[in-house]
Amino acid sequence: MVDMPPEPGVALDRDGCVLRIGLDRPQRRNALDTGAVRRIIDALEEASTDDTLRVVLIETRGPHFCSGADWVSSNTAGAARPRPGSVQRRTALQAHRLIQLVSEIQLPVVCAVRGYAAGLGFQLALAADFTVAAEDSTFWEPFLARGFSPDSGATWMLPRLVGVARAKELLLLGRRLSGAEAAAWGLIYQAVSDADLDKAAATLVETLGQAATVAVGLTKRLVNRGLELGLTEAMQDEAFALELASRTADFKEGLLAFKERRQPDFSGR
Repeated sequence: MVDMPPEPGVALDRDGCVLRIGLDRPQRRNALDTGAVRRIIDALEEASTDDTLRVVLIETRGPHFCSGADWVSSNTAGAARPRPGSVQRRTALQAHRLIQLVSEIQLPVVCAVRGYAAGLGFQLALAADFTVAAEDSTFWEPFLARGFSPDSGATWMLPRLVGVARAKELLLLGRRLSGAEAAAWGLIYQAVSDADLDKAAATLVETLGQAATVAVGLTKRLVNRGLELGLTEAMQDEAFALELASRTADFKEGLLAFKERRQPDFSGR
């Protein structure tokens, strides 16, 4: 393992083909301040052009995954008040940019959740390609309970994942879901015991790290874009993606492995 320079609140580690992003601010339940959000954004942007990376893992370095954006620290008594319009200007470049990157990066993103995943933490788990959570973890949208409206894609992702009625239950009534319930609702990939969480995430990361990375990234993009397209446009996108995937070394290896009746050994190229 090659360690990246330590960053307050975020631990960035390079583990072979895996970028590990550890949320590491336990005294604030891993609430993300603007500096932490920027560091994760920078790491994901660099990862998107790093041909040696094949998977991103977002995990906690404490008992809680993420309690959301750190609004408390930025609104303490005596803090300088930003000029009007600051929230809508900055959110687009911070929390919203983070969710876009997790959703759009052409690498599979895995989240391992224990403890609280609230607000921005909840949306990180929703935007990831695969979220594995402890059965007793807690997913919560605390926005209205704090007197403000949701952000970071909550009102876009939740209705698409669980329908309007359940989205309103989570957003308007503040219903808290356990990890087991979140999995049963189809919000996340899997719920396991807390003791098995790290192993389950590691198994998933290993599987994705051995996959045909280019084809995985293209398929992720097709699925996400396809939600907004008609059938004809979606199939046109599939044709372009197939053209790219069929020119990779992994495509050739996949065909050869099929011919030789063995498991493919993909290189990610």
